[in-house]
Amino acid sequence: MALTRDYKETVMVRIRRDRKFARALYAEALSALLEGETAEGLSMLRDLVHAKITFKELARQTGLGEKTLHRMLNRNGNPTTRNLGMIVKSIAEDLGIKPRVELAACG
Repeated sequence: MALTRDYKETVMVRIRRDRKFARALYAEALSALLEGETAEGLSMLRDLVHAKITFKELARQTGLGEKTLHRMLNRNGNPTTRNLGMIVKSIAEDLGIKPRVELAACG
């Protein structure tokens, strides 16, 4: 059976339409990055940028070049911690997310 819509296109439409889904994808991207699944995390961040902010707007917000951002968010990208922090912050602001850190007791 033939698919009626490409997978990526379906994800893009859902991100644009469903704020809760976009926020969940953002959280999943950060989890993937923290768990060492860098390619997957960067890919999800890239989808969010394509669907919500645009690379042109992200470049304006971060002061980084569009081509540089495309390379950094490629599945094989290797952004510095500083640049990744600026990207994550800009995406969060666009989604209306105010990240907070919670510490759990060890032991």
